Amino acid sequence: MLSNEFAQHFADEWMEAWNSHDLTKILSHYSEDFEMASPLIVKVTGVQSSTLKGKKAVGAYWEKGLALMPTLHFELDTILVGVDSITLYYRSARGKVAEVFFFDVNNLVVKAAAHYE
Repeated sequence: MLSNEFAQHFADEWMEAWNSHDLTKILSHYSEDFEMASPLIVKVTGVQSSTLKGKKAVGAYWEKGLALMPTLHFELDTILVGVDSITLYYRSARGKVAEVFFFDVNNLVVKAAAHYE
């Protein structure tokens, strides 16, 4: 089971990485073959799936997204802790977002799903 302390630490580091727009820092939270699901994937990449797998594919998607939104900034609202997952509820330029992160035994994200208002 994940602790509240782990969840807070992850949230702080994850928010800082995104707000710095440092793709290397962002990707450091994820396993090599993690899976990302988001309704924005189709819009940003033009692929027909809303799910990408692996750091290379997701990193390319996030790189495009950061280029499209150079002033992107997240503000954390709430952290919800589950057994092997946490949900971050935050605000971005697009409005409210809830993102769920599932972790492996090394505390790296193996699957994530973003939900938008």
